[in-house]
Amino acid sequence: MPVTIHQFPCLSDNYGFLVRDEASGQVATIDTPDSETILTALDALGWKLDLILNTHWHPDHAGGNEALKAATGAMIAGPSEVTRIAPVDRALTDGDTVMLGETRFEVLDTGGHTLGHVSYHAPADGIAFVGDTLFALGCGRLFEGTPEQMWASLSRLTALPDQTTVYCAHEYTASNARFALSVDDAPALKARADAVFAARERGEPTVPTTIAAEKATNPFLRAPLLRPNAASPAEAFAEIRATKDSFKG
Repeated sequence: MPVTIHQFPCLSDNYGFLVRDEASGQVATIDTPDSETILTALDALGWKLDLILNTHWHPDHAGGNEALKAATGAMIAGPSEVTRIAPVDRALTDGDTVMLGETRFEVLDTGGHTLGHVSYHAPADGIAFVGDTLFALGCGRLFEGTPEQMWASLSRLTALPDQTTVYCAHEYTASNARFALSVDDAPALKARADAVFAARERGEPTVPTTIAAEKATNPFLRAPLLRPNAASPAEAFAEIRATKDSFKG
């Protein structure tokens, strides 16, 4: 049976995601940006939280762990780096599998934003929760990892099926689009940016996205094409990332 995903805004620009396995009724939250907002969403839906899946340790992703566990008794699973701010019940590494009822999530090492960052891919459902590794038209800053590590992580995500629906953790797409237009003149990007700006004017989310859309228009994934003289794909990515880090538009 399929999953139901409830997406809602948290904090200033985060998204919360509640995932319900329809076969069992079990519910997971992907990260815990704001425990009160998540509890309110659960109450409105009439759902009980069984599982917390963290992508990385940053407070806007794991800061609600302890409060949610105290309120619901949910099991906390995530990379061991999460213990920097809260205990975990199960430490996850690349290649692990997490079951939510009958829904199987594969754990992917997608470090770079933080060293231990992971993503959750449910192949049967064609969905992936990628935290702060990949954004619509963007990618996460390299707070801890190297460009080589991040490029490997992005390459791993782009190897997923094109139709995979990608849930990233922030509404950064309009600002990402402005940067993308400064480094890439592809017609597909211009069309997508126009659609993004229009959606945000209407107050609509631009998440989720798809692997296909990101491969076609995301400048970080297109870095080798945009920087053909770079010594390697990772170096091309590093150049685009450095340009974004200083972008003022």
